[in-house]
Amino acid sequence: MLVKEVMVEVEKIVKVSPMMPVREALNIMRTKKVKSLVVDKLKPHDAYGLLTYKNILTSIIANDGDIDLLRVYDIYSKPAFQISEQLDVKYAAQIMVKGGVKRLLVIDNNELEGILTMTDMLGVLLESVNEVEDS
Repeated sequence: MLVKEVMVEVEKIVKVSPMMPVREALNIMRTKKVKSLVVDKLKPHDAYGLLTYKNILTSIIANDGDIDLLRVYDIYSKPAFQISEQLDVKYAAQIMVKGGVKRLLVIDNNELEGILTMTDMLGVLLESVNEVEDS
């Protein structure tokens, strides 16, 4: 199975500017009910980034940061781990495990195509297990 068959497509991804205040980004995460935000590129040859709850917790709670003084660019991960939509899902899973990440950006020609999460892959795995049991 290929990444493109499992990933969340770009139209459903929530993107933010690196210049956005962290408080505003956190509010977007809460209202959209997402655990991460894709941070947009500033220039055509720039890289996409990823803002997660872990970035926020580490920067604000663990390091006594002030949420009102921080912008997304202060705390996000850039570049984020990236893969091709033509990659087999098993290799994407290996990248996640070896890299210690839960999300991979799906990029083609330096443009965002989607995002693949552990939750997406586990959902497909559970569906295939259920299909085998029902047979």
